[in-house]
Amino acid sequence: MNAMKPEESMEIEVVNLREEYVSELARLDAESFTDPWSERAYRELLTHSYSHYLVALMAEKPIGFAGMTVSFDEGDIDRVMVAPKLRRKGVADLLMEALFRLGDEIGVREYTLEVRRSNIAAIALYRKHGFREEGIRPGFYSKPTEDALIMWKRKQEG
Repeated sequence: MNAMKPEESMEIEVVNLREEYVSELARLDAESFTDPWSERAYRELLTHSYSHYLVALMAEKPIGFAGMTVSFDEGDIDRVMVAPKLRRKGVADLLMEALFRLGDEIGVREYTLEVRRSNIAAIALYRKHGFREEGIRPGFYSKPTEDALIMWKRKQEG
């Protein structure tokens, strides 16, 4: 993809997930989530033709990740993650925009995701990118148990 600057001092490049980023992404995931994905889980993503994952790099080091599983014309956004020290600096926005460009290229018309009801920052990010709440999955998350908001971004017809 191409380099962009979410903040003046940050040069970020967004690239496709590759094996060389797996270990660092698993480490960042463990810092970010109570249910982190393992290195094995990240490696498995590389084998699925229906999985599309992007990595944000700064100085060639992974600092963020976003991806989706595509079924027909729907993209299920599975994970959006930014290194804790680099949050609220535009990296997640950059990843989301790159994910939508990729989705446009492969024919995705609608996007969905689940997010913890308490994750106010993530909900605000998704709303900013056109997602709207359309349901709740009771007890969807564990560690701690919490409901998930189901959010959709739908393309307008006509």
